[in-house]
Amino acid sequence: MGTTGAQGGRRVGRPRADQRPDSGLSPRAELLAAAAELFTTRGYAATTTRAVAELAGMRQASMYHYVSGKEELLADLLESTVTPSLTCARELLADDTTPAEDRLWELCRTDVELLCGGAHNLGGLYLLPEVRAERFAGFHAVRAELKDAYRQLLAATAAGGALAKSELELRTDLLFGLIEGVILVHRSDPERPVSAFAEATAEAALRIAGI
Repeated sequence: MGTTGAQGGRRVGRPRADQRPDSGLSPRAELLAAAAELFTTRGYAATTTRAVAELAGMRQASMYHYVSGKEELLADLLESTVTPSLTCARELLADDTTPAEDRLWELCRTDVELLCGGAHNLGGLYLLPEVRAERFAGFHAVRAELKDAYRQLLAATAAGGALAKSELELRTDLLFGLIEGVILVHRSDPERPVSAFAEATAEAALRIAGI
């Protein structure tokens, strides 16, 4: 039986895993892609760091040169589902030339495309009990800012401006809940074109908002 390492004359670097061909990604990106696949198919608790490293094509010890562990991978994946939409939301809030109704519709459409357009159901990770831990405060802060952008855009519409504060908060909760929940709806028919689904969801969101 041969040995792995310098003694056996074998290469000691990063062996590629058979499951994942060379993609040209950076090692950290490889780890995130592997974690996304395993967390959403096998489950976060059931996924080991060894499994992530092997699927990414590296040794478990090498993995720690790029990430501190599973929690960091999960935190990065969670934030990746929010930060692009938040960037869009900030741009829409700064746009005072377009009606607020149109800007709110565009934010809903963009957000749904992000949540449903990926290869894995990362939105499902929101429900993990581990996500309540302090380690994920960054994700919660970004998500809260995105939700507040929805509230501001809703308040700037004619319908939203007529609402009492408590009603505005409720409508925001319902609207935001719809957007985050679409990943479950889309999962029931993954062949549905994401762009059409995103537009239909944006229309539904505006109806919830009273527009």
